[in-house]
Amino acid sequence: MVRLNELPEHERDHLLSKECPPFATQPWVTGPPLAQRRVALITSAGLHRRGDQHFYTRTGAYRVIPSDIEGRELVMSQVSVNFDRTGFQQDINVVLPIDRLRGLHQDGVIGSIATHHYSFMGAGIMPEKLEPTAREVAALLRQDGVDAVLLTPV
Repeated sequence: MVRLNELPEHERDHLLSKECPPFATQPWVTGPPLAQRRVALITSAGLHRRGDQHFYTRTGAYRVIPSDIEGRELVMSQVSVNFDRTGFQQDINVVLPIDRLRGLHQDGVIGSIATHHYSFMGAGIMPEKLEPTAREVAALLRQDGVDAVLLTPV
């Protein structure tokens, strides 16, 4: 990923002007301890399995990633010209920490791992346009018994 001080001034100013409201320190919902939770990953890195349709800008589409997938089976079709793929190419866990999640499960830190994880392509779509898709993915997560999600915005 590029550092903020390495961006052109207009791009840096644009990013610094984004509103970032603070969140309360209390969780939004209550639930069981982490050691009893079923956890899923959601990334905006534009990841998908080889052979799946590539991502295109402004669609709000997502791809389903099976929990047992190996990193080498994933490709990234992120369309942002500013996106540096080096980290992803060296370690999938930079954008989809699936191996870290597996380790947390083996160590008993989390209860279980979701059957599927989800990837969006974060560039080019306004967040408010994602609501119908977010509701669809939320229903899929509910069907899988997921009660905790790790978001990895890229």
